[in-house]
Amino acid sequence: MTTMTDPPQASFRLSQLIYDTRYRSYTFQFIALMLLIALMAYLGANLVTNLAEQGQNIAFGFLAEPSGYDINQRPIEYDSQSSHLRASFVGVLNTLIVAFLGCLTATILGVIAGVLRLSPNWLVRKLMAGYVEAFRNVPVLIWILVIFTIMTAVMPAPSAFRGDTPDATMLFGAFAFTNRGIYAPMPIWEPGSLVVVLTFLASIAGAIYYRRYATKLLYDTGKLLPMGWPSLVILLVPTILVFFVMGQPISLDYPKLETFNFQGGMQIRGSLIALWFALAIYTGAFIAENVRAGILAVNRGQTEAAASLGLRPGRIMNLVILPQALRVIIPPVISQYLNLTKNSSLAIAVGYMDVTGTLGGITLNQTGRAIECVLMLMLFYLTISLVISGVMNLYNNSIALKER
Repeated sequence: MTTMTDPPQASFRLSQLIYDTRYRSYTFQFIALMLLIALMAYLGANLVTNLAEQGQNIAFGFLAEPSGYDINQRPIEYDSQSSHLRASFVGVLNTLIVAFLGCLTATILGVIAGVLRLSPNWLVRKLMAGYVEAFRNVPVLIWILVIFTIMTAVMPAPSAFRGDTPDATMLFGAFAFTNRGIYAPMPIWEPGSLVVVLTFLASIAGAIYYRRYATKLLYDTGKLLPMGWPSLVILLVPTILVFFVMGQPISLDYPKLETFNFQGGMQIRGSLIALWFALAIYTGAFIAENVRAGILAVNRGQTEAAASLGLRPGRIMNLVILPQALRVIIPPVISQYLNLTKNSSLAIAVGYMDVTGTLGGITLNQTGRAIECVLMLMLFYLTISLVISGVMNLYNNSIALKER
């Protein structure tokens, strides 16, 4: 009679790190990592030694010194006596502002242009094709300069709004488009305004939840709930009610023309507008091609099947085509967002003080701390790129096809 037993376990041997396929790849990866660490350590030590021989060292104390220069676009309080660190922070905020506005506008333009490129209307289809080919085949710097020239050379001066018969008039009595930028009303936040803002944010979340619930209900049961007016009601009614209950805590400060310029309100400088729209229109042309490719990747039978059920073209696009196309669209769009953010470093061409203009420009030239400034610039762009990529990858994973 025989007894079935497990074979004896062989003891681990160092030779298995090379000859055993279970460990070989880890061995080579570990060796490569050690070599990379050694190389970086050598380069770092070499840099420190060379700097020491020249009487220099890597230090960041200069960030606490007064900057000594002004910044035209200031989202926070700043003057020439503020520190270099605060000047750099102002530049970071300016970069984030133009990156956010650019990505948002580019997405809207790209989706509209991408969908219209597949329109059955010949004229619309050709116009969108012309937009895509014209903007993505010309360097973005040229578009920045073109739009900035239009803002400064074509727009009227503030003095044109003066007199009994002015050459230019304010839009709705609140917006003035001049060669110095756009003057618009500025909100004044009084006590209780935070409650209104939080209510509005909660209303946005509620509208998104309702639309998702209506879509899920449609997919599960076939029952179609209206999305347009209920979303609008959820978005506006609670905020308006809280606004009046709290005693209208948010008011507007309108720009008024004084002797030589507008006073009050909010000024959006021409440099920001030029950079914002140039980056958005340029990147939107690439996103349009991503959207068109994603839509074409969806089998035509999906459209025909949805149409045979009586769905209108708009609902077919929103409920059938785009949800499937997003799996193809999102990955390349992430790259476009990263490109737009990095292309914002061209802001210095029109005098918009982003982080490259402050930390990598004036601060670097005044202090002579080139290595420190460049290292901080690299760290900022690396961080913001990783954040954008991480957030978009989370969204991409949420819409990815789930297999059983």
